[in-house]
Amino acid sequence: MNPSAGQTLEKAGAENFPVAPFFLPAAWRDDLMRVYGFARLVDDAGDGDLADPAATAALLGVEQRPPATPSDQSGPPSPAEVAFRLALLDGLERDLDQVFETTLHPGGADRPRHPLLRALVPLVDKRNLTPEPFRRLIEANRVDQTTTRYATYDDLIGYCRLSADPVGRLVLAIAGVATPERIALSDAVCSGLQVVEHLQDVAEDLSRGRIYLPTEDLERFGVTEAELAAPSANGAVRELIAFEAERARTLLDRGAPLVGTVRGRLRLLLAGFTAGGYAALAAVEDAGYDVLAQQAKPDKRRLAAKAAAIFAKGR
Repeated sequence: MNPSAGQTLEKAGAENFPVAPFFLPAAWRDDLMRVYGFARLVDDAGDGDLADPAATAALLGVEQRPPATPSDQSGPPSPAEVAFRLALLDGLERDLDQVFETTLHPGGADRPRHPLLRALVPLVDKRNLTPEPFRRLIEANRVDQTTTRYATYDDLIGYCRLSADPVGRLVLAIAGVATPERIALSDAVCSGLQVVEHLQDVAEDLSRGRIYLPTEDLERFGVTEAELAAPSANGAVRELIAFEAERARTLLDRGAPLVGTVRGRLRLLLAGFTAGGYAALAAVEDAGYDVLAQQAKPDKRRLAAKAAAIFAKGR
C-alpha cells in the first residue's frame, strides 16, 4: 500500500467510535477497514484533504491536475479546485467500476488503479456486495461541490441518504444480516449520526463554505450566517443547535432497536456506533450548545457506559 493510502486509513482513530474494534473477528475488522478506506478516500477527495492530490490523480488516470495555487482552506474552494475535485470523484467512480468488473471477470478485466479500491475486490466477491452504496458515497461528495446550503430538513436528510446511510447498509451486508427491516433502522441511526456530526462541525463546515443547518431553521430561530461565523454562539444559535440536537436524538431513538435484532459481537458493534451518537449529543449539550467556541467531543467513558447500556437493553 502506498504512503497516501496509509495516511488515509490512519484517520480512523479520529472517529467518534472505533471503525473496526478489537473485539470483532479479524475477518470483519479487515472488511470494515476496507470500507472505511474507500469512504475516507472519497471524502478526502471531495474535501480537498488528500495528502498528495496530484499523485492520486495520476494514479487514477485523471488528466486534470490540481490548481497551481491551492484553495485557501479557510474559505470555499475556487472554481478550478471544484473542477479538479469533481474530476477526482469521476476517476474514483471509474476505478469502482473496475472493482466490480474484476469481481465478475477476474482474468479479463483491468484491475483497479488505487490500492484502496483494489482492496475492495476480495470484499465484494466474498460478501456479494452491490455497487449502489459505494456510488452513493461518491455522489454525496459530488453534491458537496455544488450544494452548500440545504433549504429544508427533508433536503438535509436526502443528503444523509447519500453520505451516511450506505455505510450502515454495508456493515449489515458484511455481517450477512441485511433485511428490509434492519436496513430501515440502520438508515435512521446513520442519518442521526450524520446530523450529530454536522452539529459538531458547524464552524469547520462554514470555513469550507458549507452550512448543513437547514435554511428554514436558521430563519425560524433568527440566526444569520454571520452569527455562525462568530467566535462563540449567542442565544439564538444555541437554541437552534438544541433544536437540531433533538432531531438527531429522535433519529437515533428510532433506529436504536436495530441493536436488539442481532446477537454477539455484531450487537456490541452496533451498540457502540449508536452510543457514539448519543455521547456526541451529550458533548454538545455539555458545551451549552455552543459548537462555535470549540468542537464538542464525546467523553470516552460516557460512550463506553452508554454502549454497555444499549447492548444490554437492545436499544
